[in-house]
Amino acid sequence: MFDSPLSASAYDVLAVDPAVDDETLRRAYRLRLRETHPDTGGDAALFIQVQRAWELVGTADARAAYDRGHGFGAASAPSFSPETPTWRPPRAPADTRPRARSHGQPGGWRRERYLDLMREWVGRGVELEDPYDPALVRRAPRHLRRMLADALAEEATARIVADLGMGYTVWHDVLAAGRGDDSDAKIDHIVLGPSGLYAILSEDFGGPARIRRSELVGDGVPGSPIADLLSRMRVVARAAGVRFGGAIVVLPDDDVLHPIDELGRVRGTAVAVVSRSALSTVLRRGVAGARSMGGNEVFDVRTRLQQTVRFA
Repeated sequence: MFDSPLSASAYDVLAVDPAVDDETLRRAYRLRLRETHPDTGGDAALFIQVQRAWELVGTADARAAYDRGHGFGAASAPSFSPETPTWRPPRAPADTRPRARSHGQPGGWRRERYLDLMREWVGRGVELEDPYDPALVRRAPRHLRRMLADALAEEATARIVADLGMGYTVWHDVLAAGRGDDSDAKIDHIVLGPSGLYAILSEDFGGPARIRRSELVGDGVPGSPIADLLSRMRVVARAAGVRFGGAIVVLPDDDVLHPIDELGRVRGTAVAVVSRSALSTVLRRGVAGARSMGGNEVFDVRTRLQQTVRFA
């Protein structure tokens, strides 16, 4: 709820300045509880948010940890180095489980754009010590916070796909511009495995999204995300000579009504909108209406994509 750059801060939910003393914070919490309690005509969702906000800042230790900004900092940055330029999912030293084959850098294009735009917003000549500092992020314009939120969403999906095992191959940040090199025209992830070939869009709109006429709608939903994804799939499919089995949109768990919402065939392609925690299940079993693949076909499709994929 509060771990997205697009979310209101705990202080915003409690309607106080982040610098207030502990007693003022406590009074604000009690006031907000009375204002939002369902028994007195308040909003149940806001009531839960107020309780969650208090959990995050209600004690000295919790408040100090929250103010240090666990969630947006360097610990969330992609794991790569000049020696190993391909992204690798973080893992515990003793974890020897086989991982999915991974190519490209998830969230890399949006991270880079975020840093460039953040420097422009802060201003020339001003040293940017920590571009992921929560206080700085929350003051930034929405388009900047959205850029970081999407990068974090793509990295979260990459970690999930990596755990599917060596039977899967994933390409991150795949350019799908057709003519020219518009790096914003990309597919966040292409996943190939026994259940089929899927294009995945990882999003964080900062709030709930609904489905209307086979498209995502909501206060923070711009444009036509599903239609755009399907158009970009066609560009990659033509270039590589492959057929996608389906398209998947991944959203934060709190932002979907159902963990798995299968839309049927949209423009001839099986489409599903899923919560982040349900993505692994969907990729293992497949989307209804999508075509699974045998071993020889998987090898052929992997080769074709490997020869044609360009990264944003």
